[in-house]
Amino acid sequence: MRYKIRMLVSEAQQAFFAARRPRKDSPHTTAAYRRDLAGITTLLLQELACAPEEFDVDRLTAPALRAAFGVFADGHAKSSVLRAWSTWNQFLTFCVSDGLLAGNPMGAVARPKTPPLVPKPLRGEETPERLLAAAAEGARRARDPWPERDVLVLALGLVAGLRAAEMRALTPRSVVGRDGELRLHVSGKGSRDRSIPVQQVLAKLIEDYGKSCRRRFPQLRFPASEPLLRDRAGEPIGRGALEYLVKSCYRWAGLHDRVPAGANLHALRHTFATRLAEDGATASEIMTLLGHASLATSQNYIEATGREQRAAAASNRTYRALDGLGAGESGPG
Repeated sequence: MRYKIRMLVSEAQQAFFAARRPRKDSPHTTAAYRRDLAGITTLLLQELACAPEEFDVDRLTAPALRAAFGVFADGHAKSSVLRAWSTWNQFLTFCVSDGLLAGNPMGAVARPKTPPLVPKPLRGEETPERLLAAAAEGARRARDPWPERDVLVLALGLVAGLRAAEMRALTPRSVVGRDGELRLHVSGKGSRDRSIPVQQVLAKLIEDYGKSCRRRFPQLRFPASEPLLRDRAGEPIGRGALEYLVKSCYRWAGLHDRVPAGANLHALRHTFATRLAEDGATASEIMTLLGHASLATSQNYIEATGREQRAAAASNRTYRALDGLGAGESGPG
């Protein structure tokens, strides 16, 4: 029988993150894991009525975890519960492999079914172009309007399919190559870096944005190795500020009703992927350009596009005329 090592849960969690270091998780991923572990740990301490310094790994039993996840589920969305379940499953699998637990109790903890990915692109064929035009014209009446930055952020989502974290990780050196062969190097989710072919117009947007930075902040220096996107104080833009920027662009362009619920900045990325599918890109090509971990995720865009095309074809008014013809005819007598 394998010897079981006694360890505090807090120490085991530190060891878990140390063991993950070779995986090169992104800061965003690591922060999400820490939040999930901390949130459930707090509920477990309440459930077991014990202090952190008394909370050994061997107290991580199925009944305790079921109770903690039950309380957690009452105040969180299905996606949050599923993510926390996955985090704890990985942590407890680590505990088993390191001899801290005899078995992983998460198998006895119910979890929500994985919701199918439903692409959420901007609604309306002309919406992306209207959004860009409004931003270029300075429609966003912010405290300190900055159309060069607004257009660049929208373009990075619409023509490169970047996530928020990927936008924030860009530097002035991210665009490389010569005319006709330009590529955007992206530090992707799960350390899956990728290189996206881009046109000269995007490089020009980045150049114009850089000039606007120097005009706005003549006293600051912007090294090529530091983040490209800045807030109105000249600091690297934060996640919340970036989300708010995009959301306000929709509002000032009068297009907020074209944005699927809960999508916001991600709707730009979904629009990019959906247009790729509509223009005949394969699932493999979409997977490469968007940095998906699974081909099935990319295939969803093609299937969704096919459903929309069938629905559009079915709405043809001539079908109603044909249906009327068929209803008025008598059968063979």
